[in-house]
Amino acid sequence: MQRMRDLLRGSLGRSLRELPDEDRLAAAWPVACGSALAGHGEVRHLDRDGVLHVRVVGAEWMQQFLQLRSALTNDLGRIAGVRLNGIHFEEQGAVRARAVKRAGIRD
Repeated sequence: MQRMRDLLRGSLGRSLRELPDEDRLAAAWPVACGSALAGHGEVRHLDRDGVLHVRVVGAEWMQQFLQLRSALTNDLGRIAGVRLNGIHFEEQGAVRARAVKRAGIRD
């Protein structure tokens, strides 16, 4: 099974070469995470420092992603063929709370 997974990862990496880095990382996301985990995180953008920003749905999933950060950084970079300096995970609710605060809206 591991040989098949490695073969698919290599094949995906070769097929993504023509895409921009951010798109390559988004396409590699479900392969690196596994489809079950990948569904709880959304690739948002790659910043100038080579840090990938990912929105996570729910605090319970945040812990899973944080525990796998190093492995995901390595796997994503290798599969996508992109130099990745890290992953910043942000919980979905935290994104909304900051937007509300910036807009000056009170509950």
